[in-house]
Amino acid sequence: MKTNSSRFEISVLLGTQTLFNIGFYAVVPFLAVVLTQDFLLASTAVGLILGIRTFAQQGLFLAGGSLADRFGARFMILIGCAVRAAGFLMLAASLWSGSPMLWLFILGTLFTGFGGALFSPGLNILVAAAQSARDQQRTTEAKRATLFAWLSITGEIGAVTGPLVGAVLWGWGFSTVAGFGAAFFVAIGIFLALALRKPAPAGRQRRPAAHTSAAPRRPGSWRQCLKDRRFLAFCGLHAADLLAYNQLYLAIPLELERLDYPAQWLGMIFAWISVLTLTLQLPVSWIAARIGARATLRCGYLLSALGFGVFAFIPASLFGQDAGMPRILCAITLLTLGHMSVHPTALSLVPQFAGERPTGSYFGLLSSCGGLAVLLGNILIGWLLVQAGRQAVPSFLPWLVLILPLLLASWRAADVVRGLGTAIRRS
Repeated sequence: MKTNSSRFEISVLLGTQTLFNIGFYAVVPFLAVVLTQDFLLASTAVGLILGIRTFAQQGLFLAGGSLADRFGARFMILIGCAVRAAGFLMLAASLWSGSPMLWLFILGTLFTGFGGALFSPGLNILVAAAQSARDQQRTTEAKRATLFAWLSITGEIGAVTGPLVGAVLWGWGFSTVAGFGAAFFVAIGIFLALALRKPAPAGRQRRPAAHTSAAPRRPGSWRQCLKDRRFLAFCGLHAADLLAYNQLYLAIPLELERLDYPAQWLGMIFAWISVLTLTLQLPVSWIAARIGARATLRCGYLLSALGFGVFAFIPASLFGQDAGMPRILCAITLLTLGHMSVHPTALSLVPQFAGERPTGSYFGLLSSCGGLAVLLGNILIGWLLVQAGRQAVPSFLPWLVLILPLLLASWRAADVVRGLGTAIRRS
């Protein structure tokens, strides 16, 4: 009976990631279109607003994780759903009057980011607890893909489905699209309030306090997290992965533009990434479970570095006469394989870093460091790509700037993980 209950909860958590991404990607990909067409903003202003939205989410993950430690993961997931629903409702309301209200639209974009910062750490906490329980029940079985690998797959299903839903609703206007997103997140919140088990009383806890959403949380957990030098080092190294993967939204589109490919090719690239994720995430994770976290991190960061190395050091002539797209797809494939290797691995290591401490702040800090790296790194990368286009700097320099942090992570992250067990036993 207990096993069936835990299986149901795992199914709910994984399905929740799909639902979150359907609601998110049904709306957010159309924000740039609305800002350009309805609010008549220049591309620079559009990029600034969307960049602030991303940082509002990634930068507040530490706060969201700390709140989840204090008030419980389940509660913060429900609050996050409500905040994101309010954000989508603001987006819809900004176009209801005869004169579009930019301030309300911007506020709505910020609320969508705040909502994600509130519910994502909570979801990670519950998935980590479910993974720990599954590991304890199946210690004699062969190692297999972690729940975080399944989380990537279910999230990708939502990321593929969401834009299709948004495109179907687009004929009724963006207000309908955003209104659907608001109603969808309200429905998700109601579903989770009924489906997720309420926390048990503290006296009935059978698992360590650090790994349950219901356990009493010590205040100030984010301070403990920031004092953990080993984990800070890991966060700084792993930030290279999010910075690298974020180039799908910056460097790759600029490379397509440089090669005079139409914008529609970007859709094909993202479709290819979805195919890779849905078909290879589990095999990659099975291999990772067998070779261990240290080898997976080394290989994963190195694969991403090789992807950018295709742009930096491999002559285009090696890919044939029309080398542009085959070269880009080769680089994207390596980058995606690297991300599929290290991202679930890093998430699965967070509870080990936390030990007996609450995990929410740890998950939050990992994401916030990545968000800060993207915010600062994209400024430099964007400038270098523009200068490389004007031949003011060598063409390989922007890619080299992306390669070096990945090589450093490949070299040092495994050493941080190697001392992990000893550090936990001493804490």
